[in-house]
Amino acid sequence: MRIMVLGGDGYLGWPTAMYLSAQGHDVAVLDNAVRRQYDEELGSGSLVPIVSLHERVRAWREVSGREIELWFGDLCDADFCYAAVSGFRPDAVVHFAEQRAAPYSMIDRKHAVYTQTNNVVGTLNLMYAVGEVDRDIHIVKLGTMGEYGQPNIDIEEGWLEVEHKGRKDRVLFPKKPGSFYHLSKVHDSHNLEFGCRIWGLRVTDLNQGVVYGQETEQTVLDPRLATRLDYDAVFGTVLNRFAIQAVLGLPLSVYGNGTQTRAYLDIRDTVRCIEIACENPADAGEFRVFNQATEQFSLDELAKLVANSFPGGAEIEHVDNPRVEIEDHYYKFVHTALESLGLQPHYLGDTLLEQMYGVIEQHRGRVNTDLLAASGINWRTSANAAPR
Repeated sequence: MRIMVLGGDGYLGWPTAMYLSAQGHDVAVLDNAVRRQYDEELGSGSLVPIVSLHERVRAWREVSGREIELWFGDLCDADFCYAAVSGFRPDAVVHFAEQRAAPYSMIDRKHAVYTQTNNVVGTLNLMYAVGEVDRDIHIVKLGTMGEYGQPNIDIEEGWLEVEHKGRKDRVLFPKKPGSFYHLSKVHDSHNLEFGCRIWGLRVTDLNQGVVYGQETEQTVLDPRLATRLDYDAVFGTVLNRFAIQAVLGLPLSVYGNGTQTRAYLDIRDTVRCIEIACENPADAGEFRVFNQATEQFSLDELAKLVANSFPGGAEIEHVDNPRVEIEDHYYKFVHTALESLGLQPHYLGDTLLEQMYGVIEQHRGRVNTDLLAASGINWRTSANAAPR
């Protein structure tokens, strides 16, 4: 297949592009390097050094003998988006190209508006490009389990059968997102579903859980092929932060009482899920939703996993929660579609954690401990922050 990966310079976009290329697909990546600009803005960066996208593409050619085509530009530029889609003519487009951090979207008005404009407009431009170039191009959109929020019922895969006053209907599962970032993803989902109804687009919306891990079969082939390992309180995932705190001998900082529960999956399952979605496209006019996650953990459960697996153990401390979220909540989600199509999940265990500890130890001199602390971005007060 011909597959274009949007956001192909990112934590997941780059490993996905290499993985698909290694499976024999003709792959192009599109990016505008804005993720690296966030690092400059925040004074943060990947714990594991990463090279430029141009060097990554060259390294992949040297290591694998395969080409990855590079398109450098911004999806919010409609002319560029159209040129990329019409120029590469993909069978499938994998859409990672969005500002992905909830805390970043909650800094202040400027960051909230940027997040929603960037994410929603970029996706609309993609929809229109596909609508005009070839409506058989399959859009594989990376959504998030965070779109659902914390409902007091089981989370179905995107849709819900309802009965009301004696009548039945099938509706998109009610969304209750917890940040302006997650709201942008809900807007995307509704826009894409609308495109399926009115234009006959083919869309698979992958509501992805929190991804952990930093290594795939391809990223370990050469240091230049490595992907990011973010640990700061804005872009870093909680498992990365816990693991780094353990290696440095710091307490594992848990927000609130630690009962907040989320869905998770291994990075190796992410790239496989993308492949499954691309090779089994949605029908014309179908808006298909898969819950792309395999396990669920509370913050306390994750902290205890790290503390118990790390040699010598680690202390756990509870800190004030800067977010507005429910604690002690119900959480259960359905995740059968991808597994029915062939996904064989990896599960979080001591082996993966030990590998993470080794990577962190190798680069511990690059850790800025100031970035591990709660970011100072408070969900309750960001509305009053001064515009930047």
